[in-house]
Amino acid sequence: MYLVVALLLFACLDVTIKHLASRYPVPLVVAVRYIVHFSLMTAVLAPHAGMKLVQTQRTGLVLIRAACLLVVSLFMTLALQRMPVAEATSIQFLAPMLVVLLARPVLGEKIGFARWASVIAGFGGVLLIARPGGQVDPIGLGFVMCSVTAGAAYQLLSRVLIRTESPIAMLFHSALMGSLCFGALLPWYWSGVSPSWAEIAMFLSLGFTGGLGHLLFTMAYREAPASVLAPVNYLQLLWAGLLGWLVFAQVPDQLGLLGMAIVAASGVFIALHSRAGSDAA
Repeated sequence: MYLVVALLLFACLDVTIKHLASRYPVPLVVAVRYIVHFSLMTAVLAPHAGMKLVQTQRTGLVLIRAACLLVVSLFMTLALQRMPVAEATSIQFLAPMLVVLLARPVLGEKIGFARWASVIAGFGGVLLIARPGGQVDPIGLGFVMCSVTAGAAYQLLSRVLIRTESPIAMLFHSALMGSLCFGALLPWYWSGVSPSWAEIAMFLSLGFTGGLGHLLFTMAYREAPASVLAPVNYLQLLWAGLLGWLVFAQVPDQLGLLGMAIVAASGVFIALHSRAGSDAA
């Protein structure tokens, strides 16, 4: 249940980002998201966690991981500015498949034929979504592919660092770096901005929705094995498609829906295959 709600919150976050990015500069939207997230995280966790929030053993890799997440946030926001939510979200799910390709040279993991076939099928699904003459803006596609690449690096670093680092400390460093880097740009983008009260609420919700989503996501993975929950992550595609239709009246065409289904099925197969391998071990 935690994961289902977390994925709904992530879809709500993307919809809110898309709306705000259509009216305000992208660096401003990303900056407010990180600043609110960092402020809430500090206020809630600092009194209890204390120095554990900042203590790391491999600080360099933690900061590189945080930088990867910043790149994901920036390029995904740029993509949402130009693309429907469902299509952008489905292509973003290529990141776990790219992790499979990189797991052998980076982590020394073996990749069987079944996982290779699933990755190829997933890329085929993306080609259906992003085909010429479809609904995907080519510049937006370039942005989301940059986000996918950075997301794969982020996930690989997370798998390496989880052995030695606290998840809360890694999340704190990501929020801190995002606040500092994008916050430094605010003087150039905040001038002349006068959002309505409703938009102010939306800006504030970015940090709250993202923070609560990550909290519930973490709680879900404490309650159940990752191998069990991994296939459920693709429920976010359903939420993204539903909210994109309700808020923006955007509905993927038939080939786009087929591509999204292939991406989701490929990802679920990879997750289940990994689970079977873990059980066998």
